[in-house]
Amino acid sequence: MIRDGLDAFVRTSPPRFAIVIFAGLILLFTLLFSLPIATADRSVTPLHDALFTAVSVICVTGLATVDMATHWSAFGNVLVYIGVNIGGIGVLTIASILGLAVSRKLGLRARLIAASDSNPGRIHAGPVNEGQAVRLGEVGSLLVTVAASALIIEIVIAVLMIPSMLAAGFDWWSSLWHSFYYSAMAFTNTGFSPNIEGTAQFANDFWFLSLLMVGVFLGSLGFPVIYTLARSWRKPRKWSVHVKLTLVTTVILFVAGAAAFLLLEYNNPRTYGQLEAGPTIFESFFMSAMTRSGGFATIDMADLNGSSLLVSGMLMFIGGGSASTAGGIKVTTLAVLFLAAFAEARGAPAMEAFGRRIPRDILRLAVSVVLWGATIVAVASIAILQITKEPFDYVLFDVISAFATCGLTTGLTADLPPSGVYIMAATMFMGRVGTVTLAAALAASQKRQLFRRPEERPIVG
Repeated sequence: MIRDGLDAFVRTSPPRFAIVIFAGLILLFTLLFSLPIATADRSVTPLHDALFTAVSVICVTGLATVDMATHWSAFGNVLVYIGVNIGGIGVLTIASILGLAVSRKLGLRARLIAASDSNPGRIHAGPVNEGQAVRLGEVGSLLVTVAASALIIEIVIAVLMIPSMLAAGFDWWSSLWHSFYYSAMAFTNTGFSPNIEGTAQFANDFWFLSLLMVGVFLGSLGFPVIYTLARSWRKPRKWSVHVKLTLVTTVILFVAGAAAFLLLEYNNPRTYGQLEAGPTIFESFFMSAMTRSGGFATIDMADLNGSSLLVSGMLMFIGGGSASTAGGIKVTTLAVLFLAAFAEARGAPAMEAFGRRIPRDILRLAVSVVLWGATIVAVASIAILQITKEPFDYVLFDVISAFATCGLTTGLTADLPPSGVYIMAATMFMGRVGTVTLAAALAASQKRQLFRRPEERPIVG
């Protein structure tokens, strides 16, 4: 009877099932992080710190209220490493991969669950719109691609990082561990550092920083995009609109973000003002990549100009690609909104991109994502401001970082009282679960309406 009830719950509401699984994992990791064996000094981590760490790990955020390099023991660090890989790949995706490995086949229900994890457009019951990035029959191949790509990318980047670790003075064992740790944090867009000085220790190691950018970039593309590139990278004409929009928007934001940081920070003596032209340009691109959800930094974010903090917040809020390890509202959401604006300006009857028509319900979904995301950020910012009385730009920056699961911080998060820690943890959870999935899980099931009410147009604008 329990199994039948669980099957019915999974079948009727995949988004609610996802939230339950995420919450269950967070509770489990909270318990594990609370154990004395998880800390370096064998003390019991306070509940709010253990919970915040568990949420930050499973939601692949990278924010911390404790020193991640010194507070946790070897057991605690292994928990962090395992947790970010589970959270980065996706809980439902991992469950489907395990089922595929055990049974050697993927049933329809498992395909639906995995598909909902890779495409928020499938969260509602009923038919799915045309042009999906990954069709239902390809879910099995997608799962194999997810597992293989995550494993291969993390291993390759880790191996290439080892020389930088040795050059920094670490022994062979520490170099190996730190390389795999950084590689996982880069691909999952988490941003934790295993060494005390963090990435600032490698501020002049452009090879190491470039590897971090590659890992963050690949992780932020999204598994459907990686799957498509792996199958037909030589045939861009066969790429779906989702893949093309993701790649084009990602590159535009990457270049535009770097240009913004270069323009706003080149004369700031606390950040790039003391650097030569070459390193300044490189650091600008590095910052542009990391504010998209990477979470690594070679400078103190509190030293940025207020204008740069605002640009960082905008980039973090946008985030990376759908079904990726990055957070935010996603680049395709932004692209759809701009396509709608362009269509309205031209008087076009529908949104179009790359010779394809984009349905109106995708626009409704995009607007819902932005509205719910902005609401979550606004409410959390007001609450943190009331609790801490800290400057607004610092509070807004850290709250957006939490919502977008980025991990960059001005230093505010580490000094929050327990009440503020719980608010930030809830913000991270809602940001990672996804505003669309959260709204669908809390809302009632879609109802069929057999009539249409009279139409009336309110004044807009």
